[in-house]
Amino acid sequence: MSNLKVTLVQSTQYWEEKAQNLAHLDALLKRVTDTDLIVLPEMFHTGFSMRARDLAETMDNSMALNWMRKTAKQKNAALYTSFIASANEHYFNRGIFMFPSGEFSIYDKRQLFSLAGEDQFYSAGKTAQVIEYKNWKIQLQICYDLRFPEVVRNEIQPNGNPTYDVILYIANWPEKRALHWKTLLTARAIENQCYVVGVNRVGVDGKSLNYSGDSTVVDALGNSIVTFNTGEESYKTTELNKEELNNTRAQLAFLKDRSC
Repeated sequence: MSNLKVTLVQSTQYWEEKAQNLAHLDALLKRVTDTDLIVLPEMFHTGFSMRARDLAETMDNSMALNWMRKTAKQKNAALYTSFIASANEHYFNRGIFMFPSGEFSIYDKRQLFSLAGEDQFYSAGKTAQVIEYKNWKIQLQICYDLRFPEVVRNEIQPNGNPTYDVILYIANWPEKRALHWKTLLTARAIENQCYVVGVNRVGVDGKSLNYSGDSTVVDALGNSIVTFNTGEESYKTTELNKEELNNTRAQLAFLKDRSC
């Protein structure tokens, strides 16, 4: 039963400066070794921008995808983050889970943040995305999705196993709602009996919003097993324990009691 080593990268972002962000991440990740999965904040090489038309990349000509593929190969680890993607005359806040092989899975953010006008510039995704990696089932999510528990409802499948083991949340979540971020991450872990990995940015964006980070990993009992100092740019690696997760689910078999 294999554990999963996850590296959370709580980084600043340079507003709409793709090359500068990628160079910055190269430097930040230089000493990252011996990990299975690297998780970066939402819209990792632009910041949370509404300039979709100007900043979008197509799937066949993407600076973001090329960098992710190169980095995944160099680190022999998967990566998860999102970028501004263009497809079929629509724009998406598109999550990419890049495998070390260079193959990838797509998750388009479903809950668009109307307070910032995201719904005016981007199209919402329609489907959930649960991927399998190193014998872990991982639910992909992006920022505002966190406020909607119905989109990640964990359920027992016909084979007797839950739908997934981990939720990944990547975000640009402002400091003034940091309490909501921390509380909701814990709630999603407890109610779905899973690990939750939340990675948020730090620094100030082009709209003068401040970000405190508060990235964390929460276990199925609601315990934070990784924390960062407020506003700290750094990375931390932790190990998700499959045996502990299975024991928690066996001892507290709450998921099987869901009826609606």
